Amino acid sequence: MMHKARPAAAVGHDHGEHAGHDHGLDHGHGHGHDHPKGLRAAIKEIFAPHSHDASDSIDGALESSAAGIRAVKISLLALAATSIAQLVIVVISGSVALLADTIHNFSDALTAIPLWIAFALGTKAATRRYTYGYGRAEDLAGLFVVAMITLSAIIAGIESVRRLINPVPIQHLGWVAVAGLVGFIGNELVAVYRIRVGRQIGSAALIADGLHARTDGFTSLAVLLGAGGVALGFPLADPIIGVLITVAILAVLRTAARDVFRRLLDAIDPALVAAAETTLAAEPGVTAVRSVKMRWIGHRIHADAELDIDPSTSLTNAHQIAHDAEHALTHAIPKLSSALVHAYPASPTT
Repeated sequence: MMHKARPAAAVGHDHGEHAGHDHGLDHGHGHGHDHPKGLRAAIKEIFAPHSHDASDSIDGALESSAAGIRAVKISLLALAATSIAQLVIVVISGSVALLADTIHNFSDALTAIPLWIAFALGTKAATRRYTYGYGRAEDLAGLFVVAMITLSAIIAGIESVRRLINPVPIQHLGWVAVAGLVGFIGNELVAVYRIRVGRQIGSAALIADGLHARTDGFTSLAVLLGAGGVALGFPLADPIIGVLITVAILAVLRTAARDVFRRLLDAIDPALVAAAETTLAAEPGVTAVRSVKMRWIGHRIHADAELDIDPSTSLTNAHQIAHDAEHALTHAIPKLSSALVHAYPASPTT
């Protein structure tokens, strides 16, 4: 309940590149996550990569956007090189099937363009209409990526079932295997790179795009394994492996969709909320933490907090307490770009 009859102090700062002080790129605050090891953990990491890593982060607003744009540019070049290499193999082998797969990989590489636009929009200053800036464009781009992963799963599933019902002989087995290997390596390298940068800057959309590249790598891996099965005298290996790859793509889709929709619904890691509450409660002059609300806007975090302080505190001192609490919060929470802290007189005990 708000104590409107008593004075309240509020302070809010925007901690972008033009703020009056620099909090550094790494505050060194972990969140107590345990990272399991072993084969099971490695497999889980492929299908559901950890959403963030506070020990290896990029916190500057403009710097993180620039890192995102750089990741998109580099990965686009890498995927273009992969597609060109596959195209060379298509020309040598004359395989129409390989041509279709090459066109598919090239068109999927272009899905990074909406994310590039979103990162560029995110660097624009807030306006009177878009008072929180344009960070949400990144989440919308994430929806587009999820849609493309869904389409990949549908295409892979339909094609695999079709070949299971009506088997089609594979020509140029050696070249098909080479093209599949090239596609898998190229897409997986891009996937690892996008996911790593996505973690560093806190971008669910970039991580989803990395998972998208991974699904394309799975498709190329299916081509490689299918060709190997056919070469060993088991023609149904191709469609069966295709079905298994479809299941793998659906597992990746689940992770990507979950993370993107969580961002759209303003979900936040509870550990970050707990860290914020602990930090605020430890500030001198704060008697209790009423509430802490946090949300991601693109790859940046915004926080709102309400604190109780001694009712006898002057308005000037209340403002200073709120300011100090807000300052401490920016050091405790990685990727926090803005915070609004309210300090209210605590209710007298009865």
